[in-house]
Amino acid sequence: MATAQAATKATITAAMSRWAAGLQFQQLSRDAVYQAKRFLLDSLGCALGGYQQHDVKIALEVLDETAGAGRATVIGTGRRVDPVSASLANALMIRCMDYNDIYWKQDPSHPSDIFPAALACCERAKSDGRELIVGLVLGHEFEMRFCEAAFPGIRERGWHHATLTAFASPIVAGRALRLSWEQIQHAIGISASRHATLGAVTAGKLTMMKNTVDPMATQSGVLAALLAERGYTGPEHVVDGKEGLAHCFGPEWKLHLLTEGLGDSWRITQCGMKAFPTEALTHTPISATLDLVREHDLHPDDIQKVQIRSLARAADILSDPSKYDPHTKETADHSLPYVIAAALADRQVTPLQFTPEKIMDPKIREQLRKVEVIADPEIEKVFPALQRVVVTIRRKDGREFSRQLDFPKGDPRNPLSDVEVEEKFAALAEGVLSERAQKKVKDAVWGLEKVSSVSKLMALLKSDVKTRRKPRAAKSGKRKRR
Repeated sequence: MATAQAATKATITAAMSRWAAGLQFQQLSRDAVYQAKRFLLDSLGCALGGYQQHDVKIALEVLDETAGAGRATVIGTGRRVDPVSASLANALMIRCMDYNDIYWKQDPSHPSDIFPAALACCERAKSDGRELIVGLVLGHEFEMRFCEAAFPGIRERGWHHATLTAFASPIVAGRALRLSWEQIQHAIGISASRHATLGAVTAGKLTMMKNTVDPMATQSGVLAALLAERGYTGPEHVVDGKEGLAHCFGPEWKLHLLTEGLGDSWRITQCGMKAFPTEALTHTPISATLDLVREHDLHPDDIQKVQIRSLARAADILSDPSKYDPHTKETADHSLPYVIAAALADRQVTPLQFTPEKIMDPKIREQLRKVEVIADPEIEKVFPALQRVVVTIRRKDGREFSRQLDFPKGDPRNPLSDVEVEEKFAALAEGVLSERAQKKVKDAVWGLEKVSSVSKLMALLKSDVKTRRKPRAAKSGKRKRR
């Protein structure tokens, strides 16, 4: 396998671009290919659920006015538009429910936010399923490496991880367009030098932009790749040069992690998948709370207090005063008190718990003030290797029940089974695709390396259900590895 060591020492972007341009499907491990299919099916399910959301409807109305004709397909509508517009629309669908994949090491990220760059550019290039798989794997590889390289993380500096997506997405788009390594390097410079995202989008009261900044960073990568294809140039030193990423977002970066060991293993096999449509750090406390509630048959009226010992950032970001009084989906799914209150009241945390009516449900609102979040320095010491939480539920009669969990359902150490992934897909696709259409999508994804055209796959995602309904909750299935 060609390695990054063969690349020029001039800049890090040269090494990344050379490797990405030369990567072949045959070089991927069997598990990397398998995980790419799993994450694609999960992401397409998220997109079909997202297609039914209010913020996506707004965006699609705008794109009806602004998008141009092209070869890239918009999920749900089946409309063929330019790849820049399609990448934004499809990425927003994948992201808007906060239900797609999650990786957290130094910085959090959702690498599948970049999938639409591969989808749109593979359609434009008339590529097959194998080339799409390469693009999916590349997105995870570099998004996750950028997260690992930042010390401290981008988020801890007050910036959002979409800042890093703007560096990874042009690599995926450029490779899918079959650009030369020099053109991919310029695409990185074009996208990354003009796209830094303020952390304000996830601080305090949240808006629709919380789930839009990463799709915009993916869109930026596609536009940059198209510009580079025509000869447009961007700064080659955008990562490691003067006033580049490491310079501006210092003081410490482990830049060797961006290229070290490329191809020896595959980051996509280390990524998690969301079992709940909520912010990542809520997943372990939700899992622990649901375990206690179900195991001890606890009812809301019997509960006096729920104490959650977690990370300082969980107390700061997910439990500030606005999170105790959520009025929107965007704030509720980033509110640790709300998701725990929903778990107490409904014994589940699914898309059904984030409708406007449910957010204001008196039964859930009564539980909010029972939730106390405490930053625990000992838990801080084991993060990010462990996402430990300790949940203690105190009944009104004085009895207490505690549960410590080190990682949630969906973590690579406790993954969703293939059956559970398919059930999640079906729950989200309901109201958009018929059962027959869903089966065609699943069959195409599981056999993706045999799909002759990415456009054929995308054509399967056009809605064939006249009445669109809200996504239902996924069923609980037996674990089964495909």
